[in-house]
Amino acid sequence: MGLFTRRNQTASVQGSHAAVATLEVDPALAALTGDYVIDAGHSSIGFTVRHAMVTNVRGSFAEHEGTLHLDGGDPSRSTAAIDVKIASVNTGIADRDAHLRSGDFFDAEAFPLMTFRSTGAARLGSDTYRITGELTIKDVTRPLSIDLEFAGSATDVYGNERVGFEGSAEILRSDWGLTWNAALEAGGVMVSDKVKLSFDISAIKQA
Repeated sequence: MGLFTRRNQTASVQGSHAAVATLEVDPALAALTGDYVIDAGHSSIGFTVRHAMVTNVRGSFAEHEGTLHLDGGDPSRSTAAIDVKIASVNTGIADRDAHLRSGDFFDAEAFPLMTFRSTGAARLGSDTYRITGELTIKDVTRPLSIDLEFAGSATDVYGNERVGFEGSAEILRSDWGLTWNAALEAGGVMVSDKVKLSFDISAIKQA
């Protein structure tokens, strides 16, 4: 069951405008409207990148924080803001993590945060949404769209009302100035330009 259900009603089409369906709030989920804080201890922000043309390296950022505003009446008014501490990058190999924190990649000392600020949101299907916004890395800000699946809501053992989302996106790291690479003898490069981002978010509703 999604955050929103679609009423069987279609707006008239004029000129080049497509038919638009009116959204009706699902009464069972309307109470989810409100402000949320991301629970970093039960959330993950990760990435996958092709290495040496033959395998994938996976990593994550251990330290991050963020807020969500969910609007049960109008999903386009929902918002998200996330700050990620670059120095917390973890791929499981200390030398590689140090290289990622260096000036060859993120330059974590000069640019300690990666940030995302939403600018819009839309419902795609019964449980799927797309949030658009601006991703900033190393003082370079570019648009990013994240596709999200609503994973559900629950009240935990401490009485906290939680919501969950799983999301993904793809970027070209060179768009944010992350251009370091090394050529391979057999052809190709050490690190692919394309990076897959993944989000597994648990957020707690605020009073």
